[in-house]
Amino acid sequence: MSENVYQIAIDGPSGSGKSTLAKGAATKLGIMYLDTGAMYRTCGLCALKSGIGTKDTDAVKKMLDSMDLKIKFADGVQHMILNGEDVTGSIRTPEVSRAASDISSLPIVRTAMVDMQRKIAADQSFVVDGRDIGSVVLPNAKYKFFLTASAEARAQRRFLELQEKGTPQALEDVLKDIIWRDKQDSERAASPLVKVDDAIEIDTSNIGIEETLDLLLSYIKE
Repeated sequence: MSENVYQIAIDGPSGSGKSTLAKGAATKLGIMYLDTGAMYRTCGLCALKSGIGTKDTDAVKKMLDSMDLKIKFADGVQHMILNGEDVTGSIRTPEVSRAASDISSLPIVRTAMVDMQRKIAADQSFVVDGRDIGSVVLPNAKYKFFLTASAEARAQRRFLELQEKGTPQALEDVLKDIIWRDKQDSERAASPLVKVDDAIEIDTSNIGIEETLDLLLSYIKE
């Protein structure tokens, strides 16, 4: 890796603001943003389309062997291409979210996606967000951050986000899903959600995205 290429790893639980912050940091710094969650969501969508169980290791292995997953960047936007179809707009539903959480717990899926993520991030500077970026995907990243927030704060954000997208859900259902995903992500055997020792923790419960972004960038400038 060139000395001019560096990585920024941003980890944290669902709804902590990782993606929004990562996109903002990438824009401010003039580098690329890689949404790893979209990769697992695409795998989850593929399983749903194929009618296979998202925890059926044998079936998922066959799916991975035949699945054609590509990532394209156009005007700074990451597009997920599944078997020749742009599914970028189809992977944000609650159904796909749960499928992604299930399928990402399988070691064979994480191995395949981590390998792809490392290859993508090897040749140019990236801001990368996910659950295991600093711990597994890019353990040698120059900068590592861990975002956190209360489950209630994260649920409120997701609730408003779903309303804005025209796919509203009851707040208590969103909160239940957040709590379920936290448990799933933290307790899975393969690459669980953890804060590595050298990551800077930022609690976003009571601060907005602009303030969070300024705080993150202040560490990078030092």
